[in-house]
Amino acid sequence: MADKILLVEDDNRLAGMVSDYLGENGFNVTHAENGVSAIDLQTSTGFDAIILDLMLPDIDGLEVCRTIKAHESVPVIMLTAKGDPMDRIIGLEIGADDYLPKPFEPRELLARLRAIMRRGQPVKNGQALKFGRLEIDVDAMCASLAGKTCDLTSHQFNLLHIMAKSAGRVLSRDFLMDGLKGVDLEAFDRSIDVHISRIRSQIEDDPKNPKRIITLRGAGYVFAKQQD
Repeated sequence: MADKILLVEDDNRLAGMVSDYLGENGFNVTHAENGVSAIDLQTSTGFDAIILDLMLPDIDGLEVCRTIKAHESVPVIMLTAKGDPMDRIIGLEIGADDYLPKPFEPRELLARLRAIMRRGQPVKNGQALKFGRLEIDVDAMCASLAGKTCDLTSHQFNLLHIMAKSAGRVLSRDFLMDGLKGVDLEAFDRSIDVHISRIRSQIEDDPKNPKRIITLRGAGYVFAKQQD
């Protein structure tokens, strides 16, 4: 059965082009022209992923994302023509999995869509990284703490994986940015800080007093080798 995608876009011409392209590549696309319709459709139907425009005629994409993510963990790609980094930071904080600036190539959207959906696939037979009660399954792109799945976006899982496989080493922001180039994280330091804050909220017993991801002021971060 084809994966169901909700496309939230008030530009009908663009929505038609994207729907046709994704349809040709095996997806079943439903189009919503505004934020209220998107929330109603996700609540009543449920989708495997959402492509969400930031600028909508009623409520903005950030509010739509916040509302949906408060109830479920469906992957969300936000489309934006705005260049303000703060919008992207807010999006990360409320759970957006990826951003794609307009105009964009349909092939890039397809690649990003497939990437954010991989972490929802069944677990393969692969080697997991284990640190006490924390387990990081690279094949399934998921992490769990004491058996409870951590709610991480694809960006956040990739960042956690980079740190975990270099456990015990001091990793600068530049090093982490280089490691995340494949997922096109915005090149400003606070993005890393926002992601790490979110990761800590999922893997630390006390996020305000972290024991697994340690900050070294002026140097970067250390992922602890020894964990309970």
